[in-house]
Amino acid sequence: MGFPDFPIPEQQKSYLSQAEILHFLNLYADHFDIRKLIKFSHHVTDISPLDNGKWKITAINKPTKEEVTSIFDAVMICNGHYNQPIYPKLPGQNKFKGRQLHSHHYRSPDPFKGNNVLVIGAGPSGLELTLKISDVAEKVVLSHHSKEPITTKYPSNVELKPDVRCIREKEVEFIDGTCCCFDAIFYCTGYEYSFPFLNKSCGITVDDNHIQPLYKHMIHMMKPTMCFIGIPFNVCAFQMFDLQARFYVKYLDGDLKLPSEEEMREDTEKDMQLRWEKGYNKRQAHMMGPGQRSYYNDLATMANLIPIDPVIVKLRDESVKRLHTDLMTFREDRYKIVDKETFVKVY
Repeated sequence: MGFPDFPIPEQQKSYLSQAEILHFLNLYADHFDIRKLIKFSHHVTDISPLDNGKWKITAINKPTKEEVTSIFDAVMICNGHYNQPIYPKLPGQNKFKGRQLHSHHYRSPDPFKGNNVLVIGAGPSGLELTLKISDVAEKVVLSHHSKEPITTKYPSNVELKPDVRCIREKEVEFIDGTCCCFDAIFYCTGYEYSFPFLNKSCGITVDDNHIQPLYKHMIHMMKPTMCFIGIPFNVCAFQMFDLQARFYVKYLDGDLKLPSEEEMREDTEKDMQLRWEKGYNKRQAHMMGPGQRSYYNDLATMANLIPIDPVIVKLRDESVKRLHTDLMTFREDRYKIVDKETFVKVY
């Protein structure tokens, strides 16, 4: 993590806590004195394009409850995509008498002490939630349909099950015909990209998490004074955010000329066609994964920016692999970067 112009200070460990990352971000804000440029405690309710290419932003001042309208030359959408939970529709769901929650609402394992808990979904959230709750729960069942077998070690009170067939008042039946009783169900089933503040006149559509019309997964092709930062996933997040922001600032400063709208459409259609040919679905329209290095290099080359070092991508890949093979202890691993291409595992 960290940024090219403000790296994280040298640490004795490779995995930092939430509190430590927050501390780093506060250090960053203090170093560049950016708080004076931020209008805090304002909730944006509407963004609408104007005929002159500018944008009208309507917001609510939370402390005063006053509606405020401002005009801006450009808009960067940076609201993330982990706020609108997806709940799967399962037969009998509304009959269940226990608690049903999304991983988005998880804060502590304590409320589930002594419970039998079902976790649905084996993405990173599902895997980690299962481990955390198993510390206090009587039993945790992880239901999944992962193509690859889950090889990470879990405590003895964790059991793996296939997909859910139906839900009853107190029990859940799985597609293998087995049944278990539960006190709570956690849905670790992802999020929807959501932009409730974008007026329809912005021309942005979201179809099963495929956002259009975006050039390089970022720039509104028809209204390029609007940009989305952080849409791609399975990426080196901090480094990508920084690279995308620098790319777009180059355009705003006039140091980068974008292709014509037609050329941007052709480039995007080619990118999407390659994804469909790989078997990706709409929900994977902005997934990078193995293709992230090519994406970073493309942005850096176009805008004459310093690229993300290959070692960062390699470290991210190593971390993901370790998460899936040794979830219980992978955060104890420590790595040292040797050069732009190479890292070593210290222990």
